[in-house]
Amino acid sequence: MVAPLKVGIAGLGTVGADVVRLIEAQGTALAARCGRGIRVVAVTARSKAKKRDLDLRGVSWAKSALDLANDANVDCFVELMGGSGDPALSAIDAALKSGKSVVTANKALIAKHGLRLAKSAEAHGGALNFEAAVGAAIPVVKTLREGLAGTEVNRVYGILNGTCNYILTRMEQEGLSFAECLKDAQRLGYAEADPSFDVDGHDTAQKLAILASLAFGTRVAQSAVYVEGISSIAPADLRAAEDLGYRVKLLGVAVRTPKGIEQRVHPTMVPKSSSIAQVMGVTNAVTIDGEGFPPITLVGPGAGGAATASAVVADIADVARGIRAKPFGRPVARLRATKKAPMERHEGGYYMRLMARDLAGTAATIATRLAEQKISIESIVQRHAEGVDENGMPRKASQVPVILVTYATHEDAVRRALKAVQHDKVISGRPQLIRIEKN
Repeated sequence: MVAPLKVGIAGLGTVGADVVRLIEAQGTALAARCGRGIRVVAVTARSKAKKRDLDLRGVSWAKSALDLANDANVDCFVELMGGSGDPALSAIDAALKSGKSVVTANKALIAKHGLRLAKSAEAHGGALNFEAAVGAAIPVVKTLREGLAGTEVNRVYGILNGTCNYILTRMEQEGLSFAECLKDAQRLGYAEADPSFDVDGHDTAQKLAILASLAFGTRVAQSAVYVEGISSIAPADLRAAEDLGYRVKLLGVAVRTPKGIEQRVHPTMVPKSSSIAQVMGVTNAVTIDGEGFPPITLVGPGAGGAATASAVVADIADVARGIRAKPFGRPVARLRATKKAPMERHEGGYYMRLMARDLAGTAATIATRLAEQKISIESIVQRHAEGVDENGMPRKASQVPVILVTYATHEDAVRRALKAVQHDKVISGRPQLIRIEKN
């Protein structure tokens, strides 16, 4: 009879505690599926005395994560502490060097040190599994690494941050400002006291860097991702998107282009008919475009104890089965270097909202500047001036909102045209610019 896989868990917060419960509750099913049992034999956490409503009788306590990683009685080290450095990094490094397999939900650490750790896993024969680091319960890592191993991926994009999707959903449905929705998200626990990591797009960028490596065989490089957040989005943009047949989402997009792999995070207009446009609230979604079939969209909870624990236990089950997939789908030596693609080279459609001065010749001036850059207009809408602007401040009667949607063009052309229009002084304030992602 095959001995059970002995698991050590570092971190007994919401996710860690749920992993212990799930292994206990699904013990018989896991043994049947994996051909061997899975047993938690050791744990460590910041406080041993904290009440956790867990039955840890017969489970040993390690003094530190590093001690747990070096415990000879542990076959699989599970890191659920978080953080891009120590103690998580040193503990995982030690576990891999001792020949253990490692499971982690730590996106920050994988985005920063994933290549180094993957190389160690290859050298010492252990697995390095991190399904829960991107999309929690959505099995996108396994889909890209294993399920689509024989497919050339052209584009992977998605809603990778539930906080931002919740805020944009509330803004759209209730006409609220960004500040109002953010405050409510913090009250409900969807946003941190300091929400900048989420709303400025950095959380999405870490996850996208991991997905891009899996999809395109590139080295994980968060520094190669262009990042914009959602704080500039106003209710006026969401109303305009609705009228134009779009919905605004914060997307992480990695796409193969003739000039290399483009990786970007920014507010994006997507057609309301697309699968990803239907994803509302805190839910996450990832769409994969591959050769030979229509796009695949995976949708599910991207955070939360139960959802994340489910992905962690699935990774542990793979270790129990003896699966040792290359962490990024290829040997580290075969991963290609990548660098940040300048957004000036990006090609696509654009939404522009301008506060035009209500003067004769303004529209002609704007049209001329766009034509000079060979930008073709798909649609143009001039709205009646509303009583207040997008920030709730009284609007000047001399300002008229003008909304333009372009056909595919280059970003540097759009930027040059808008700079010229501002120099002509026929618009006031900062132009709003949102990229459009087609199906």
